[in-house]
Amino acid sequence: MTLFRRPGAAVTTLLFIVLGAAFLTQVVPYRQILDSQRELSATRAELATLEEENARLQADVTALGTDTEIEKLAREKLGYVRPGETAFVVLDPPEEEAAPAPPVTPDELPERRTWVDNVWDFLTGADLES
Repeated sequence: MTLFRRPGAAVTTLLFIVLGAAFLTQVVPYRQILDSQRELSATRAELATLEEENARLQADVTALGTDTEIEKLAREKLGYVRPGETAFVVLDPPEEEAAPAPPVTPDELPERRTWVDNVWDFLTGADLES
């Protein structure tokens, strides 16, 4: 008596199981690699922005050490004037009410996606970009 009556079917089934397991064990690390690369590029961009802001703030600190900058800030922020000068205050006009948002037309509705598109986006990592 044989263990399997149809050894070809058993081998094919085993092959599909092994291939499926190999595929599933590769999808998650691949998505993690894609996510890590996106996170790294976003962090680098944030670092560049922070370095620019740091340089700007350092320039402000350096400028605050001068008498002309201190006088400029005292005039702008605190309204100080020298003796004999006349100060004027200019007020902004009152704000108008915001207009209501226009209704959404059918052309502006989000695109409907099928489950196949969602699975493909999951496998390629396109869903992580949004």
